[in-house]
Amino acid sequence: MKKTLYVAHFALIAVVFAIIPNAGQPLGVLDGIPIAVKDNFSTAGIETTCASNMLKGYVSPYNATVVQKLLDQGAVLLGKTNLDEFAMGSGSTDGVFGPVRNPWSYSRQYKEKSVPKSHSEDKDANWVITGGSSGGSAAAVSSFTCFAALGSDTGGSTRNPAAHCGVVGLKPTYGLISRHGLIPLVNSMDVPGILTRCVDDAAVVLGSLAGHDPKDSTTIQDNFKPFELPNLTDVSKFSIGIPKEYHAPGLSNEILALWSKAADLFKNAGAKVIEVSLPHTRYSIVCYHVLCTAEVASNMARFDGLEYGHRSDMNKSTESMYAATRREGFNDVVRGRILSGNYFLLKQNYENYFIKAQKVRRLIANDFVKVFRSGVDILLTPTTLNDAVPYMEFIKEDNRTRSTQDDILTQAANMAGLPAINVPTALSERGLPVGLQFIGRSFQEKQLLTVAKWFEKQVKFPMIQLEEVKRHDHGVFQHQKSASFS
Repeated sequence: MKKTLYVAHFALIAVVFAIIPNAGQPLGVLDGIPIAVKDNFSTAGIETTCASNMLKGYVSPYNATVVQKLLDQGAVLLGKTNLDEFAMGSGSTDGVFGPVRNPWSYSRQYKEKSVPKSHSEDKDANWVITGGSSGGSAAAVSSFTCFAALGSDTGGSTRNPAAHCGVVGLKPTYGLISRHGLIPLVNSMDVPGILTRCVDDAAVVLGSLAGHDPKDSTTIQDNFKPFELPNLTDVSKFSIGIPKEYHAPGLSNEILALWSKAADLFKNAGAKVIEVSLPHTRYSIVCYHVLCTAEVASNMARFDGLEYGHRSDMNKSTESMYAATRREGFNDVVRGRILSGNYFLLKQNYENYFIKAQKVRRLIANDFVKVFRSGVDILLTPTTLNDAVPYMEFIKEDNRTRSTQDDILTQAANMAGLPAINVPTALSERGLPVGLQFIGRSFQEKQLLTVAKWFEKQVKFPMIQLEEVKRHDHGVFQHQKSASFS
């Protein structure tokens, strides 16, 4: 087996040297690093579908800015990853390519604690979801398919699957990374996300992607200077805030205990740990739903069957062709959000819903500003209400209900435009990953990641044990604990 693998490797190297100009010369810090990209980022010459029939067969003529930056730094694009259709979901279960399976479903840790209800039950029936909507990217990193992957984060779509798949998920400050070429969901909240196996790697990728882009007017004007994270030994100078509103309904006792234990970890290390209040958080999920669907309705209007993407054969009239195209191209989830958004944007509803939601969004953002001005450096919260649930259980509830539950702890950071990161923390009683979230001040990614790295070193999250993979090449896994390109 090893001989076959090595032969394949040498053959691949020969092909690379044959087709890539200047092969053998380093291009940047990501030179030769395998990276995956969520399938809502435009890739020149490669199909970009958003996991939807609407964009089946669509090939972009250009690369998204973040994709081009990765390639310029020498990264190797392994492929595009699955997602919920147009990134609308929290399970990565609603795309046209089918659901994404969480690699931890096939780990020794989960299998040892997952007991079939009956001898006749299919052993494969208990597989759990990845979370979403960047579940494909999280699964790719978690399963050692690649070292890093791009996701997108509108209400938690990078951090949620990162928590369920046991990887680091970073949502940068809004405007730090270009959105050019990211097919938009909610323009005012969308941010390219970064998924890696450790915090240091997230910092390296961030350094390659961040900075001004003339093609995206919302990006920062200043040049971004990449940074190397220090090995922090003293956290006594930091003030860690514990927002009481994040003790949300449905939060499992297991995650609540882990959250409390993490706070004690900082306190015992000398950090100042204080309870803080973000009073408008209780309204955030409703506010997010109104604003999200309103922008979705606007963004989805471009898919009319005329310019690109799917076009129905219905030719009775232009209007009938529009209707048939959107009925055939979008799934029920997308159509439902378009309907909700258009309702909120109706002339008679605009003031009562959209404008009020915008005002509440400002109050939510101001809550964070007040807390950080009070001296708090970092907020520590749960990322999800519980660990990953089995697919068959997840689909018992509709997408909107699930998204409301799963976004409740993450979407406020998007509405405030703040950086946030999921750090894998421990395994649940079922042998599945659980993560905690750190939220930082705007454009203070270095401080946020420094604290996250310290916490990562303290908790020593265990490596996934994939038995089927280990049998193929045990030698590779001898070094996986330190597998990092930073």
